[in-house]
Amino acid sequence: MFKPNEGKADRVIRAIAGIIFLLVAFFTLSGISQVILYIVAAILLLTALTGYCGLYKLLGINTKKK
Repeated sequence: MFKPNEGKADRVIRAIAGIIFLLVAFFTLSGISQVILYIVAAILLLTALTGYCGLYKLLGINTKKK
């Protein structure tokens, strides 16, 4: 399928940021800003779980140690 291109530190940072964004969206925001933050949080959590970032692929970035 997709070859992972995120290192461990990168994945941990994305997971923490995703959780924080989810909490901020749930407890403090409403309307379109809440929806946008939910989407960003979902993307961060998904990429943290899979270890693959499509934007990294497009830019030729790979933080995973070989």
